[in-house]
Amino acid sequence: MPEVVLTGAAGRIEGRYSPGKKDTAPIALILHGHPKAMGHMNNPVPVQLFHLFMKRGFATLRFNFRGVGRSQGEFDSGVGELADAASALDWLQTTNPTASQCWVAGFDFGAWIGMQLLMRRPETDGFISVSPPTNMYDFSFLAPCPASGLILHGSADNVTPPIEVERVVSKLRTQKGIVIDYELIEGATHFWAENISDVEQRVGAYLDKRLAARPA
Repeated sequence: MPEVVLTGAAGRIEGRYSPGKKDTAPIALILHGHPKAMGHMNNPVPVQLFHLFMKRGFATLRFNFRGVGRSQGEFDSGVGELADAASALDWLQTTNPTASQCWVAGFDFGAWIGMQLLMRRPETDGFISVSPPTNMYDFSFLAPCPASGLILHGSADNVTPPIEVERVVSKLRTQKGIVIDYELIEGATHFWAENISDVEQRVGAYLDKRLAARPA
């Protein structure tokens, strides 16, 4: 897949992009884990998310947040990283002006950034959040959450205990007009080292369900 270089507020953003299969292909933006915990766009979870969308015909982009890999800048505790995500989505939308749908998928820190991005982009149709760190960051901004989506978590996650995620899920499920699917995978840890196939199966099945209800 082609390497792309985008321009963000902190300078160059390094990414990987797979074009859609048709002009009206939906778009998907993939956000990686915490830059200070060795998170980057080539970690197993963001790569798996990238391929799941790509295989379904999406125009798909993953990238490195500022200060990671060959992206310029320095870690900015989420503020600058949200700006990076917004710049990446701008590029994706400009490159695909007739896209039929817009999705955001994030892992760990990227899930937090992705949910913030949703709030700023009401045109977003769906989201995937894998291992959202709801005990480390404030997710109360999701009021109301503008899109339906899937939250995937591991029962053996010792970074963010499942009960912390379930509090957010319960709150989101009180909202009308959206549907939050929550799946807890038995034995999976925060980084999904032994359960990457579960990410593939569960996220893939969710995407297939949503695309069947509203073909891209």
